[in-house]
Amino acid sequence: MLTVAFLALLCASASASELQASSSSFSGEYGGHGGRRFSHSGNQLDGPITAIRVRVNSYYIIGLQVCYGKVWSDYVGGKLGKLKEISLYPGESVVQVSGKYKNYLRKLVFVTDKSRVLTFGKDRGKSFKAVPLHPNTVLRFISGRSGRSIINAIGFHWGVYPSKHENC
Repeated sequence: MLTVAFLALLCASASASELQASSSSFSGEYGGHGGRRFSHSGNQLDGPITAIRVRVNSYYIIGLQVCYGKVWSDYVGGKLGKLKEISLYPGESVVQVSGKYKNYLRKLVFVTDKSRVLTFGKDRGKSFKAVPLHPNTVLRFISGRSGRSIINAIGFHWGVYPSKHENC
């Protein structure tokens, strides 16, 4: 019985890993140079993105924090500026991110599969549009570079959630 349980677990794990590897993609980095690298790759294990906090001033995206499931990622960036938080609805996912940058990140626009548009920042700079390469994939986590007072650059990691797929 223990062998059967082990094989079922191994099969489910291998299936999820293969599915994730065959449908993962990356968009970015968008922004300028400099800053220290950050990645929320480990946070995706806490669950899907459920809320986003962005701190902005008149010119730039200052800071960023993302809630994965019920756990907030480490805050990256500066502490000045106005903080704005938007929660996703249960089962809602980000399917596109666009924005503006010039030396630093200036604007972020998250579009969800429920047709909501979540906008942060000002409409200045060079435009970008990040979308997943594979169908039926969503924003899994964010990475990039930040300084003590600003977000220098950002990247988006797309994939499917194994819980949305049947095991073997």
